[in-house]
Amino acid sequence: MSESQKEQARQALRAAALFYHEFPKPGKLEIRATKPLANGRDLSLAYSPGVAEACLEIKADPSTAARYTSRGNLVAVVSNGTAVLGLGNIGALASKPVMEGKAVLFKKFANIDCFDIELNEPDPYKLADIVCALEPTFGAINLEDIKAPDCFIVERICRERMGIPVFHDDQHGTAIVVGAAAVNALKLSNREFADIKVVSTGGGAAGIACLNMLLKLGVKRENVWLCDIHGLVYEGRTEDMNPEKAAFAQSSDKRTLAEVIEGADLFLGLSGPGVLNPEMVAQMAADPIIFALANPTPEIMPDEVHAVAPGAIMATGRSDFPNQVNNVLCFPFIFRGALDVGATTINDEMEVACVEGIAKLARATTSAETAAAYQGETLTFGRDYLIPKPFDPRLIGVVASSVAKAAMETGVATRPIEDLAAYKNSLDHSVFRSALLMRPVFQAARAASRRLVFAEGEDERVLRAAQAVLQETTEVPILIGRPEVIERRLERYGLPIKPGRDFEVVNPENDPRYRDYWETYHGLMARRGVTPDTARAILRTNTTAIGAIMVHRGEADSLICGAFGQFSWHLNYVRQVLARDGLRPVGALSLMILPEAGPLFIADTQVNPEPTPQQVADNVIGAARHARRFGVVPKVALCSHSQFGTMDTTSGRRMRDALEILDQMGLDFEYEGEMHVDSALDPAVRERIMPQSRMEGAANVLVFANTDAASAVRNILKTRAQGLEVGPILMGMGNRAHIVTPSITARGLLNVAAIAGTPVSHYG
Repeated sequence: MSESQKEQARQALRAAALFYHEFPKPGKLEIRATKPLANGRDLSLAYSPGVAEACLEIKADPSTAARYTSRGNLVAVVSNGTAVLGLGNIGALASKPVMEGKAVLFKKFANIDCFDIELNEPDPYKLADIVCALEPTFGAINLEDIKAPDCFIVERICRERMGIPVFHDDQHGTAIVVGAAAVNALKLSNREFADIKVVSTGGGAAGIACLNMLLKLGVKRENVWLCDIHGLVYEGRTEDMNPEKAAFAQSSDKRTLAEVIEGADLFLGLSGPGVLNPEMVAQMAADPIIFALANPTPEIMPDEVHAVAPGAIMATGRSDFPNQVNNVLCFPFIFRGALDVGATTINDEMEVACVEGIAKLARATTSAETAAAYQGETLTFGRDYLIPKPFDPRLIGVVASSVAKAAMETGVATRPIEDLAAYKNSLDHSVFRSALLMRPVFQAARAASRRLVFAEGEDERVLRAAQAVLQETTEVPILIGRPEVIERRLERYGLPIKPGRDFEVVNPENDPRYRDYWETYHGLMARRGVTPDTARAILRTNTTAIGAIMVHRGEADSLICGAFGQFSWHLNYVRQVLARDGLRPVGALSLMILPEAGPLFIADTQVNPEPTPQQVADNVIGAARHARRFGVVPKVALCSHSQFGTMDTTSGRRMRDALEILDQMGLDFEYEGEMHVDSALDPAVRERIMPQSRMEGAANVLVFANTDAASAVRNILKTRAQGLEVGPILMGMGNRAHIVTPSITARGLLNVAAIAGTPVSHYG
């Protein structure tokens, strides 16, 4: 990639990042009420006079704050912006996007509510006083991006004075993930902590914390050699020293990294690019362990290491190399476990339990969900898989339960959990309550390189989606539209992608393939009432027909259309051109990702207005297959106005007939019907009505007796329940076409593109 291309990529990322932070509303967080406020009685309970009862209970017994307020699931991310990763001392206000981002990660990965708090206070002692004063509000404190050595002072004071967990993630989060990687690296290389020589560069907060963690795991203090920008930390050194560094001072006349690296088993880098060179690696012990964690450029690149030490075990901080040391493997889950048992602190035992949980998970068999998320990568425990991937859905259950157990065993849990197995199970089931469901789809799309043709190529949403497709996948976008209009709009929206360079443009007004296209269309439709003149007119003006012909001719792999116009209008041309060779539109499936619930699939929202029993059965089978694509075990409810035979209506009879068809097929997933939606989603309601129901738990797939009902539920969830829609997914077409709806956003188009970009074989 040339320098100009790199600069264009940087500018594209900058524009996309600013757009992401500004729209549809500024920032990444908002506050929502968790209780109804619909009438005067609700108001009297939420505020005056009812609120007084909760206040008096807490005054009498402070521990009840976890029962009557959000404190037990509320974390503060606190920073003064003096050491923001990659940016340095940018100040409290400028650090706010980073802290909001950290709060979002807490919510997405562990369902922990979080406030970001940026403080204009450089003095560590005053900063500690402010943080300590926040204790009544929060169940835990996450200190973030505070420079060393101030961060040591702030954390020490806060831990001494506060009765809630205080955790500096830059220190301990990094240390925990490094510890887990080290545990497994030593297992692979048949080494023991007590025997290894460790050489580290970087005397900042993360570096010191990592060394302290290695000591907890068994490394001997005399075997640790710490270097910083001034060279070796040695006894008697006065330049740029603090008590934390001094604890690792060596009695030696050596002064440089090159002098101390000889015979080292483990190199730990938290410094800067190029600090370690191949000559130094060659002086290390055989098959060295090298953790080069500087970002974005490591202390040494993996290819340089393996050129001189083929048996080396390597980790970096980057996602494009194996063994990414990423704090997100730790911090959401250690806080989850600590909050759930009401821990008063996060102690050494809890941190070590976190290390052991992460390390053990990497050694376990990889989950199907993780395998789907990271297709094409080696996910078997070994030199390229020391630690789990950040999107491994098992992390929350394994790590949080290990932390909770350690807290109880060490006596710092104020609300012990009686059944840890049940607790872990509940955490495992909560993992899909977020848009992270799309991650496996994006990873699968990234492993393939498919050509996607967008029918509405001039639309702003499509243009933004095309840029995102180029950034996040290996897919090749093709846009149908007038080139001059596309170029003018790209310039207006500040999008750096260029027709001809980044994507192909098909000009419906003047494309050299026009004759081939209309003749192909006429050949398909000649005996269905389409004359040559009609074919010419359609292929000059109808972008959906053009896109469908391109897919039919093998010039594109999948068509995405429907950003404006009626679904049925687009469906007509998809049927005409692409519904052949065993493919046919079965139904439209929408995945609704809801803020406080699991994923919910809804079908059929568009294709069959009044489906026959066979069409209902086909929708059930197709929806179950796609649910599995997202790592969801399908539980399908056939929904109608009738409930287990209560009404002899047309819809009820069709659903009962569909159930009979399904019963004859020997399917391997749960389905039940016909029933109301509340019976489908509430097992208690269903149990009262049908105690012998064949389904356990809540349904996650709703198949309706007509599109009116399905579409209404979809729209209500989207507009009133803040549901994020993924789709519609056009089932039955072998991933050759997807028809979206006019309300779709650019992000929604990107999601559909990721689905379209996954080869149909990946759908199982």
